[in-house]
Formats: sequence, structure tokens, C-alpha cells
Amino acid sequence: MDEDRFNLSLRRFLKQVGITSQREIEALVRDGEQHGAQFADSGKLRVRMVLTAEGTGLRHVIEDDIDLR
Repeated sequence: MDEDRFNLSLRRFLKQVGITSQREIEALVRDGEQHGAQFADSGKLRVRMVLTAEGTGLRHVIEDDIDLR
């Protein structure tokens, strides 16, 4: 395995995940407030990211609250 190629590919993937996830969450918060979503009242948005890899048993779950106040 070429470590440099692997690291570049992995970083590219993680960058894509981070950027697109942020855009989706921002759109949800912006549009959700217009439609009276429940999280608008609580001041928190509970989020979960699940990482899987096809053909493997990988299942890595990250959960957290995003402060909306």
C-alpha cells in the first residue's frame, strides 16, 4: 500500500464528509426554524454520524449535541 496515496485519499474523503455534513446541518437548522421544528425550542440539535465501510464489519458511531443558541 502506498501510504502517501492512502493518506491523500482518506483526507479527501474526510474533507468531503465534513463540508457536505456542515452544509446539510446548516440547511436543516435554517429551514427547520421556518417550519417550527422541535429542535428550535430546545436550543440543541442531537446529531449522529455513522461510518461504515462496504464489505467490512466497520460501524463507528459518533453522537453529539449542537448548540443552536
